[in-house]
Amino acid sequence: MRAMVVDAVRGRPEVREVADPTCPAGGVVVRVMATGLCRSDWHAWAGHDEIAFPHVPGHELAGVVVEVGAGVGRWAVGDRVTVPFVCGCGRCEWCLAGNAQVCPDQQQPGFTHWGSFAEHVALHAADTNLIGLPESIDFATAASLGCRFATAYRALVGRARVTEGESVTVLGAGGVGLSTVMIARALGCRVIAVDRNPQALALAADLGADHVLLADGPDVPAAVAELTGGGSHVAVDAVGSEQTCADAILSLRRRGRHVQVGLLPPVDGHPRVPMDRVIGWELDLLGSHGMAAVDYPDMLALVEQGLLRPDQLVRRTIGLDEAAALLPSFDRTTAAGMTLIDPAR
Repeated sequence: MRAMVVDAVRGRPEVREVADPTCPAGGVVVRVMATGLCRSDWHAWAGHDEIAFPHVPGHELAGVVVEVGAGVGRWAVGDRVTVPFVCGCGRCEWCLAGNAQVCPDQQQPGFTHWGSFAEHVALHAADTNLIGLPESIDFATAASLGCRFATAYRALVGRARVTEGESVTVLGAGGVGLSTVMIARALGCRVIAVDRNPQALALAADLGADHVLLADGPDVPAAVAELTGGGSHVAVDAVGSEQTCADAILSLRRRGRHVQVGLLPPVDGHPRVPMDRVIGWELDLLGSHGMAAVDYPDMLALVEQGLLRPDQLVRRTIGLDEAAALLPSFDRTTAAGMTLIDPAR
């Protein structure tokens, strides 16, 4: 099959022919119809995750089952499916309780094994992790759900437990951030989007953000406090930097909830977090790490009803060769919205 291969940390990605994946027991092989290019893929390329080389990235995907392993009971060749980027083992107490996203023996395509920047991808514990796609949801829309949109949904609904009328400040208007803006508005929240890219902020406004703030402009927490009358109820760091994490926390009102979604690479050992404010104002700090397959039906129902439109976030579709050229600079891209890859191009 054709796949994008990275041979070393920060090595130049190359598209070349490699062996087809072996179908694991309890798993499946999926023909990839669409897959998202995400900042998390850049983190892996940059060496922020422990991965074995040579490596094929890619973790947001949708496609068709082409091979079924021994022991799989729910899936057959020809099924249209998507999958969370965190695949649980299906056996541990966390998976059995519906929390596969924190499974200690989890698999992540594009991180723990070869991923979806290829014509085919192997997926583990299919009966636990696969999600069937309604015919009304196309592959591009389904691929856009896999990491960024589903993560944003669970960050707001499962972790922050937002309620109608609350204010939500979103730091970062990339894929996760724009998804958070759309979902928060659909849930009846007032939304402030913050980013350094005017194009991204314009798209955030189109998706329903009540206010947009340039991250390079005035003091972000002070501006949020003025707009909300003392700070937002919920803040989401959808970037993952020491600055955005601190700005998000300092943008909260007393007893507010902060959700950390963006990955935080170490800075001088560990990122510095304003814990004095966390303690003094009794803020809740919440991590959010994807969403388990069992939680997808409610989100998919809102997509089918047209209340959530993840397809509006997809701004371009490219082939593997163009994606290989783009990946090393993806942390600096100014293109707004999501980029999808069609491996058949």
